[in-house]
Amino acid sequence: MSLAAVRTWSGQSGFQHATSGEYAEFVRRRLPRRDSFNRVLLARKRLVAHYPDLATWFRASLAERVGRLVGEAPNQLTCRVSYEARAYFYFLALRRYAQFDYEWLIAIRRPDLWSFLSHTPLVPDVEELVERATLLGYGASARDRLRPLLARFYLHRPFESVEVIGNAEIEEFAAAVRAFGERTDRDAFFGTAERYEEVIRQHGTSLHLLRVVLYHRGQLAIQPRVSQPRVAVRPALPPAMAMVLKRYVTTRGLTSRPRTVDKLEDGVRRFLVWLVGEYPEMACLTEVTREHVLAYALALETTTGARTGQLLAANTKRGLLSVLAVFFQDVAAWGWPDVPGHPLLGAGDLPKMPRRVPRYIPEDELGRLMQAIRALPCPYQRAALLIARWSGARRGEVQRLALDCLDAYPDGTPRLHVPLGKTRTERLVPLHEEAAAAIRALQSDRQGDRGLRDDHTGHLTRALFLHYGKRYSCAYLFDTALWHACQTAGLLTADGRPTVTAHRFRHTVGTQLAERGARLHTIMRVLGHASADMALVYAQISDREVLKDYQAVLGPGAIIAGPCAETLRSGHLPTEAVDWLKANFFKTELELGHCLRLPEEGPCECDLYLTCAKFVTTQAYAPRLRNRRKREFELKEDATGHGWENEVARHCRTIQRIEQLLTELGEPFDEPASIDSESVVTDACV
Repeated sequence: MSLAAVRTWSGQSGFQHATSGEYAEFVRRRLPRRDSFNRVLLARKRLVAHYPDLATWFRASLAERVGRLVGEAPNQLTCRVSYEARAYFYFLALRRYAQFDYEWLIAIRRPDLWSFLSHTPLVPDVEELVERATLLGYGASARDRLRPLLARFYLHRPFESVEVIGNAEIEEFAAAVRAFGERTDRDAFFGTAERYEEVIRQHGTSLHLLRVVLYHRGQLAIQPRVSQPRVAVRPALPPAMAMVLKRYVTTRGLTSRPRTVDKLEDGVRRFLVWLVGEYPEMACLTEVTREHVLAYALALETTTGARTGQLLAANTKRGLLSVLAVFFQDVAAWGWPDVPGHPLLGAGDLPKMPRRVPRYIPEDELGRLMQAIRALPCPYQRAALLIARWSGARRGEVQRLALDCLDAYPDGTPRLHVPLGKTRTERLVPLHEEAAAAIRALQSDRQGDRGLRDDHTGHLTRALFLHYGKRYSCAYLFDTALWHACQTAGLLTADGRPTVTAHRFRHTVGTQLAERGARLHTIMRVLGHASADMALVYAQISDREVLKDYQAVLGPGAIIAGPCAETLRSGHLPTEAVDWLKANFFKTELELGHCLRLPEEGPCECDLYLTCAKFVTTQAYAPRLRNRRKREFELKEDATGHGWENEVARHCRTIQRIEQLLTELGEPFDEPASIDSESVVTDACV
């Protein structure tokens, strides 16, 4: 239902004055003081005398209808009768004798409207909106913003209930505010352009508040947009290129995530802008060749970032070229007529990126940082960082958590429902009690919100991190919070930037899972990886485990056995041999130990490395040695049954050699009953 549907004019048409008796009765109930009463009635009398036909007043200039302009003294008013009779105008709208244009309602700046509307059916509705705004987190300013805004709506077009206000009415007032700023006489009403910019911001804040409250009231179907910073004007592209780009973005938008589509659009547009600048005569993409793309790749080598002023990083250049490779591959596969008919870039054209070890947070830094996080005053920032720390979820996944994201396993362990993320999959992961307690604190006493539409699923979801009816931004939950926490913990770089990012919590969880023996499938499920390759990076041996295994053989006081053990103990190896062993130690691993044969000695030709002079083993291989001894006994029994005397003798010598190695290592021949040999072997060899 629109406001136009509820216009009523008390049987009248057009604009007309109210009778003096009707106005006097109205004023008498609101202005008990005699002097005030007489002054208001006199203002009406002067207005009627000056404008006996009210329509004449509406046809007058805006300056005349406002009455008092910026800088005018009380005795120098442009139109005294209009200025002094504002209360009478409010009465005319209240009794449906007139309705007022937005230009006048904006120009009078600070009208005392609410006192004249305090006895209308509008009051309970406004108070209900204020109460809902309070539940959404807005303070006392909600009442001060909603009252004058809705009063202007009422004076423009009287209505019985706020239920009739929709997005069209809000946009109408917003358009009027923007249009007023383009008037040539604007400064006569507001003084300066800066002052009117402030008025625009104030009206914009009030309108956004009204949108948020009406949305959560179920009155608006469109979710209010979070304010975005103004973006720079994009250079114009030739029509043919612009049409291809628009068509491509629309097509990819059917199956790809919005952020992916934005990345593709920005990358392709950047190339097209460069192309038009370098080759102004080019008007269609069919003229683009591989040489043009390679020239663009070469230009990226000397391009600087708009924010930093520094050369583009290697991963940025790879990302921009990857976007182009995908674009040309897609349009060629789709058979579009106005593009190159074959891909212009391949995988071999992209810059090679080093494969880096995940940057987990060291234990000492993590301990200091967690103390600082627990001391953060904002419960939302504190909860977001605790969830990231204990779940390994991406920061976008944490930001989009639902209010009911927490439940428990049958044994009572908290369980977190992580929403659709980068890999388009939901997952359930165990959660530390500290993070679960932070979530429960946010869940308590939550009411008043309708739910926000999830960008990934399109479903209405009540968000956990809700503020003023909107989701908290990732910048507030993570960037700002980590800056304060790192500052407290002393984890800042020389230029004052935090050394820890939200994603490093994810790397920390993955590294800790791998180091503590978690299976690859478990790491994949917890971190939400789509393939084993993504999780394998955490399954590699950590620096601490490498050092432990290295020192078990080459460290001072190590317990070792084998023909090469005495050589290592006595230090008879030359410096060059020691350097080679340090660099290649983990490449020399055999089934039951290491072969320390040096390169100048040639390749090892002896399969019976138990008797090789270069063989050495440690206690970590004791379970394997015991298993091999057990297997040799089985083979000996089999050879005895067949009457193979030579084979029996060979297996006996192998058993004796293994028992000698176990004795030198101080290990028993048989597996202790209380130890699971298979698990020990597995742990020792991860």
